[in-house]
Amino acid sequence: MQRGVILYGPPAAGKDTIDAALRQVSPEYIHFERLKVGPGRTAGYRLVDAGAVQTLRERGGIVWENRRYGATYVVDEPGLLDALTRGVPIIHLGQPAAVDALLAIEAPVSWTVVALTCPEPIALERLRARGSHDLDERLDAWRETSNLPTADVRIDTSETAPDEAARRIDRVVRQVS
Repeated sequence: MQRGVILYGPPAAGKDTIDAALRQVSPEYIHFERLKVGPGRTAGYRLVDAGAVQTLRERGGIVWENRRYGATYVVDEPGLLDALTRGVPIIHLGQPAAVDALLAIEAPVSWTVVALTCPEPIALERLRARGSHDLDERLDAWRETSNLPTADVRIDTSETAPDEAARRIDRVVRQVS
């Protein structure tokens, strides 16, 4: 059975940091680059135009799509299935419905769902440190990100070092394989 990791949490909860730490634990872990249409950060995404997303929509190739920060973010089925053949993809999400959509795909995948969190003041510090210019919008998203009751692992990244969190997640991933 194929395996994957869903890192769920609000902005600045540590998804990028934990992702990088997991990839240090084992080369099996790979960052899943969601498709992105629009402005903002480009690292960690596959940049496409709106026409490519529309074509995927028409073909039923979108697992999850959301709009935030003036951009569209997409988990595409072809990209996801490809990533699952290459390793253990790590997917960053911030909406419970997105987690549900991934758990519902018709593929033999065992997902480990990790809920990441940190206190709002820590998130604000992290957002400032990474040079976010849209602090109000990011903090709104932080506040709107609801608790995820179905997580396999819960980590407060203000209390757990990234390498410790990655080892903990890796143990859970390997238990289900």
